[in-house]
Amino acid sequence: MTRSATHAGDGAVLSLWTKLAHGFGAAAYGAKNNGFDYFLLFFYANVIGLDPRLAGLSILIALLFDAFSDPLVGYVSDNWRSKWGRRHPFMYAAVIPVTFTYFLLWIPPDWSDGALFIYITLLAIAIRTFITFFETPSSALTAELTLDYDERTKLQAFRTYFGWTVGNLLTVIGFGILFVPTLEFADGRFNPDAYITYGILGSVVIFISILGSALGTHSRIPHLQSPPPKRTLSVGRIFREMFETLSEPSFGALFAATLFAAVANGVSASLAFTRLSFFWEFSAGQIFIWTLFVFISAILGAVIAPMAARRLGKKRAVIWLGIVAFSIAPAPILFRLLGLMPENGDPILFPLILTINTIDLGLIIALQAVSYAMIADLVEQSQVKTGRRSEGVFYAAVTFTRKATQGLGVLAGGFILAYAAFPENPRPGAVPEDALFRLGVGYVPVIYVLYAAMLIALCFYRIDRETHEDNLRKIAETKGDATPAE
Repeated sequence: MTRSATHAGDGAVLSLWTKLAHGFGAAAYGAKNNGFDYFLLFFYANVIGLDPRLAGLSILIALLFDAFSDPLVGYVSDNWRSKWGRRHPFMYAAVIPVTFTYFLLWIPPDWSDGALFIYITLLAIAIRTFITFFETPSSALTAELTLDYDERTKLQAFRTYFGWTVGNLLTVIGFGILFVPTLEFADGRFNPDAYITYGILGSVVIFISILGSALGTHSRIPHLQSPPPKRTLSVGRIFREMFETLSEPSFGALFAATLFAAVANGVSASLAFTRLSFFWEFSAGQIFIWTLFVFISAILGAVIAPMAARRLGKKRAVIWLGIVAFSIAPAPILFRLLGLMPENGDPILFPLILTINTIDLGLIIALQAVSYAMIADLVEQSQVKTGRRSEGVFYAAVTFTRKATQGLGVLAGGFILAYAAFPENPRPGAVPEDALFRLGVGYVPVIYVLYAAMLIALCFYRIDRETHEDNLRKIAETKGDATPAE
């Protein structure tokens, strides 16, 4: 009996410890994203004094490197041969480099703009490359730890939960503890010492999550998929095989859906605090409570994802979760534009918006978990056609899409603010009504169009439970194994 067949039968249902260990690895990516998405640009532009255009350019350059490093790391890990399997050597190798370079990012030297630009660019490239050495092989384990259709969704639900929870925890600690007013800094966000503490905290989280996840899943190495036979590889063959792998039609549908979703998420994230502070005029205390309720949303998403996928199948679950979540998401702003929401300052407004957002975000997190689990089922679909297992290539391609298009979302958010003629250095309660109206008019249709495009793209994804089980049977037959896959 082959190792794959043994894994398909005996390893379908995983222990809670394995699920927790595998899921906890996503905390590293969540911590890195938290710093890059919420604090990095503000820190270098407003605290250190680097020209914000240079800071933004450095992140763009790092993305260009990702375009090459992400799929290559995925491909190399798919074809790696070692006593520790295909994935774990990369996961262990990433621990120290990611931790060290992430810490250096928050203690920049007192250099000129040009030298500082080189410093942040090199570190951004290093961090994003080293995190890929962990995140891509770690994500690929979702398709290796079990071949079971439903168990993969549970695995991904744990990863999504830890990614959101730990990332949000760092945001809460940042705004609630680190970036608070002091005698020297009336606005704690301008305190450089607070960012050193933040960098240490983020680095520790990254170190513990990577090492803990690698060690926690180490015992499963003998049950993972066997590496491919030794063969001579050339640059041409590598790119030819990657193209053949990624030409799978269902991957194209998922790739497009991820692209539209990432841009929408980038738009929403870039305007989040603008909406909360100026459109709804919530206080700093209310915004802090808002961030705390994200923990509840993460729990809701982790619970809903496997239930919806088991009852509806992954594709239908994502579509129905999307229809409900994306109808709700911009609805409060749309109703405000139509004059159907309570006025700012009304006691009912904050709990109403908070409740809607908590439920809606829980649905979106569940949708993300199920959609990422759909990537795992592409592996066997591709294996039937090509004879190769390419978990790393598939996850690397989608991961790069998420990273790259979030930047496009931030850019789109900037255009919406420009369309709204939003004032510089705005103050809550002092923003002109017409600017707030245009902000809503620009935001709502963009979000609806992007989310609708995502759902339409998903309609072309063709792998369901029956297709997946049929693929497992074909693979088992090809290997000469008569044991049916569960």
